[in-house]
Amino acid sequence: MHKVGIVGDGYTAAELLRILAQHPAVQVIAVLSTENIGQRIDYLYPHLSGFCDLTCEESDVKKLAGRCEAAFLALPHGVSMEMAPELLAAGIKCIDLGADFRLKDAALYEHYYELLHAQPGLLKEAVYGLPELYRQEIKAARLIANPGCFPTSAIVPLAPLLRAGVLECEGLVIDSKSGVSGAGRTLKQSSHFCEVNEGIKAYGVGSHRHGPEIAQELSLAAGCEVEMVFTPHLVPMNRGILTTAYARLAQGVKAEKVRATLEEFYHQERFIKILPGDTVPNTKWVYGSNYVHIGLHVSPLSRRVILVSAIDNLNRGASGQAVQNLNLLLGQPEHEAIAGAGVYP
Repeated sequence: MHKVGIVGDGYTAAELLRILAQHPAVQVIAVLSTENIGQRIDYLYPHLSGFCDLTCEESDVKKLAGRCEAAFLALPHGVSMEMAPELLAAGIKCIDLGADFRLKDAALYEHYYELLHAQPGLLKEAVYGLPELYRQEIKAARLIANPGCFPTSAIVPLAPLLRAGVLECEGLVIDSKSGVSGAGRTLKQSSHFCEVNEGIKAYGVGSHRHGPEIAQELSLAAGCEVEMVFTPHLVPMNRGILTTAYARLAQGVKAEKVRATLEEFYHQERFIKILPGDTVPNTKWVYGSNYVHIGLHVSPLSRRVILVSAIDNLNRGASGQAVQNLNLLLGQPEHEAIAGAGVYP
């Protein structure tokens, strides 16, 4: 039985506990907290009653040393980079669900997150935790930068097409809609019911922190700097992300090459579903699951390509993908505990 710890007690931590309660080879031995020390996790999250009765412990890395072989850092940005070096020194592999190790350029991190990066030396070592792109690197890593939710929804459909030269690298437009759980459990005016219900709004226009993360990975896939615009929106639902990406076919590429490339790239990938014909994804179809659904439309005359993807932001966009990475790190079947279908309706 592999023993793991969780640092943090927010929505992504609760989702990790829900998923790992079904894992036959992994045991969560501790949940570390700052605000709920001494409280049982199933009191904080009653849906975990009967599945996890751990009491939140003080957020001290020493409490995990010698007790587990891997740890999830389900923390706000700026905190993981302080804790990860201690965990790594204790021989504990880390999966960071925050943003501290996603960007390879410390200056970019400092610009977008307005924090001096305390561990720039670890940025090169950290492996970007998108299994379909970096599976072999993840298996050999000790520090995983779990991708952001918006980036996951954008990179999965676009990266194979840019890598194959099917799309032009300029003029990419990425439009994403997210449920409110993406803002976390901490109380804030922007996520109050009356502020969100019966409305939709764009935010972080031209400045959202996931923009450079998307650009980094798409540029690596394309082999050149992509030129793109990313705009997120908040919609009145609990979970889910729907991303629509607009691109243009490269000169001389036929329209049917888009579907053929995606189907070839992902044909052995359990969690990526290229939907048939003109079927367009719905966030309801992936609710509570680790799956990515992708739909597409190509206009041969205008060379316009429209890609639509749907994920669950707390699952594939965070905790489900983190467990997928854990399975790779531990040599477990990659689909263990995360292979179930979404909850519908």
